[in-house]
Amino acid sequence: MNHDNQINEFYTNSANNRKENKPKETGHFFEWLKNLFPTRQQFRFLPQIVSKKERLLLLILAIVILITLIYLPFSVARHSTVPAPDFGGSYTEGLIGAPQFINPLLVQANDADRDLAKVFYPGLLKHDSQSNLIPDLAESYQISDNGLEYTFTLKKDIKWHDGQPLTTEDIIFTIKILQNNDYGSIQRINWQGIEVEKINDLVVKLKLKNKYAQFINNTTTGILPKHLWERVKPGIFALSELNLNPIGSGPYKIKKIGKDNQGIIRSFELTAFEDFYNSKPFIKNITFRFYDSEDQLISAYNNSHIQGLSFISPEKLKNIKFAQRVKTKQLKLPRFFAVFFNQNQTKLLTEKNVRLALNYGTDKNELVEKILKNNGLAINSPLLREFTENNVSQKYSYDKEFAKQILENSNWKDTDGNGVREKNKEELALKITTVPELAKTVEILKKQWKEIGFKIEIKMETFAEIQSTIKSREYEILLFGEVQGLNFDPFSFWHSSQKKDPGLNLALYDNKSADKILEESRQILDPSERQKKDYDFERILLEDAPAVFLYSPYYLYLPASKIKGGDLSILSLPSDRFDNLAQWYIETKRVKNNQ
Repeated sequence: MNHDNQINEFYTNSANNRKENKPKETGHFFEWLKNLFPTRQQFRFLPQIVSKKERLLLLILAIVILITLIYLPFSVARHSTVPAPDFGGSYTEGLIGAPQFINPLLVQANDADRDLAKVFYPGLLKHDSQSNLIPDLAESYQISDNGLEYTFTLKKDIKWHDGQPLTTEDIIFTIKILQNNDYGSIQRINWQGIEVEKINDLVVKLKLKNKYAQFINNTTTGILPKHLWERVKPGIFALSELNLNPIGSGPYKIKKIGKDNQGIIRSFELTAFEDFYNSKPFIKNITFRFYDSEDQLISAYNNSHIQGLSFISPEKLKNIKFAQRVKTKQLKLPRFFAVFFNQNQTKLLTEKNVRLALNYGTDKNELVEKILKNNGLAINSPLLREFTENNVSQKYSYDKEFAKQILENSNWKDTDGNGVREKNKEELALKITTVPELAKTVEILKKQWKEIGFKIEIKMETFAEIQSTIKSREYEILLFGEVQGLNFDPFSFWHSSQKKDPGLNLALYDNKSADKILEESRQILDPSERQKKDYDFERILLEDAPAVFLYSPYYLYLPASKIKGGDLSILSLPSDRFDNLAQWYIETKRVKNNQ
């Protein structure tokens, strides 16, 4: 049979198949469809009836069909499922400073201590990603109508890392230590006069003598295990090995402590606590490594010794290599920097027009740009209304010429042309005390104030020295920062009773009308009503101009890019970034989409 006859036979047989097997009813459709295709015998003729070009096209078509058949089930599965957190993975974060007191009752200015205490020791309440207070160890809580009783019901089956149950006995024990001056907790002042009553193993009642709207914030304090700490006497409370080998109830427990050849702790390796009360944490292992300085921290990251950085200052961001490996989070933190005027140290500052001129002569936007590299906000008040939509109109907008005019009208004049104003043979000279970390800020302030006629002397002190200076209030102008927490109570910072140490009234501000408002405000439980009082206080304070409020830096946190579930926008304290550590995850899995 020649080639043409073979082709004719191929097409004739195919045509006959289609004709003879045309479906007579719907049920035979698939049989008919099957017969549309050539038989095995007919396929023998394909190489003889198609060209090379057609063979290539058929091969490509076959590959496309094969890939489609393989991909189709994956595509269907992907569209019917969504990614969800899965268990596993590890993460290493670098912290500045070495642990000294991993104890929620003893932590002070050491961020490493604060961070680790937050991981190991949860409180009755904690902050969510928007910094709202929500239950933590507590399952629920109630506040009495008169605002004097707070009743907390604990979650069931909470365990310490050693397997012992956590009960209200631990809550009562911790509060009693907080109230006992012999243990030396800096939080003692927050718990004075609080009566604790055990209802049962899961319910405890806290009773106040006077209404205090911000008291609820104190219940974020971490709880200690009574069965371990009750054996530690007050005199050795700060010396106990439990301060560096903590056994808590948090999502992670100690796996290994790494020390250098001098015995200094350099790392903590943690593993997920299987019996954690809020379900097992997703990340299997977390390691914290400790460094003496920010430069060492950055070097460790650049050399891949750590995957994330606890904090970095704006001017050091440029030193970060492999920036794609981390997420730079600009988190709002209720802290600010200001210059506080001590009118008891120099009569110049008792003159209101001098204080006004310093306010109008301060360009805060220059500070935010040059010091913070725009990683922060210029502020106008200690209430930090810049954090909310209720932004206060700027009381003292930068106006250098107006500042000069205020001084001219007060007879402060530059009569000898040396750039410094005088009055009654007295120079307009002031001294600013600060710390080296704020050296660039104070130099810019000195330049700005020189332009309106002030002679500024800078006194630089170490952190230890300035703590002593603040305690004695021996400064004319203090450039310093304050961390005030959310749900801020301005009483401790601005009431006249807080002018002396340990009060935090750094401007030694004294105004009877402001005092009365502050006293009333802290007893108002309704947030909207309390806010009205706070704004009345703010109006009086800004009118008196006891300080120049400068800026609030963002907290720049750099976790590894692979970390998910740690979404934050605002923190009460830097350590609060770990409030939801158990929900962080690295690994994912596909689960059915119920939508």
